[in-house]
Amino acid sequence: MIIAVDGPAASGKGTIARALAAHFGLPCLDTGLLYRAVGVQVLRDGGDPENEADALAACAFDDALLADPELKTEIAGAAASRVSAIPAVRAALVARQRAFAAQPGGAVLDGRDIGTVIAPDADAKLFVKATPHVRARRRHDELVRLGHDDISFDRVLADIRARDLRDSTRAAAPLRPADDAALLDTSYMDIDAAVDRAISLVEDRLGIGRAATR
Repeated sequence: MIIAVDGPAASGKGTIARALAAHFGLPCLDTGLLYRAVGVQVLRDGGDPENEADALAACAFDDALLADPELKTEIAGAAASRVSAIPAVRAALVARQRAFAAQPGGAVLDGRDIGTVIAPDADAKLFVKATPHVRARRRHDELVRLGHDDISFDRVLADIRARDLRDSTRAAAPLRPADDAALLDTSYMDIDAAVDRAISLVEDRLGIGRAATR
């Protein structure tokens, strides 16, 4: 069973994907971390995230980088958005994502092109969204909790909007809902309500009831 969870930054898709994985007993992959790792590696190598050669070289990053807290920063997110617009980078990371999805028993993957490119035949697909202001507030609050209280809300909002524009207009696998994805707007939901709704939507797509999964 493969569950695809897509959506823009700070929409709640990561939290929802992890909750779905726990509910259905499946492994989970945050595919955005792969692109963040490439972006951070480019910067550490002194390269340009928009340069194809620099970005491709960074695709050979050590797996240990995936656990680095730097990947959660806004700088990493902006770099990830830039490297992800390079078709050759996306091609280099597709195999790793598809192998994760194809493992015995299935998996949950969250990202921006899971339901459209990585796993178009996924058993259930969600597209999680929220307004830019709500997403910026969530991300700003997260940054403050992590000690980055020098970053203003307005800057985070501007970054969110710029990333949305890059992600939705890029030539390679633009951010968009799959035609058969269920839409989930978390703008005015707390996390418990959002997770509960996500589980219901997936179960509807799978044609099962909650009793069958507990």
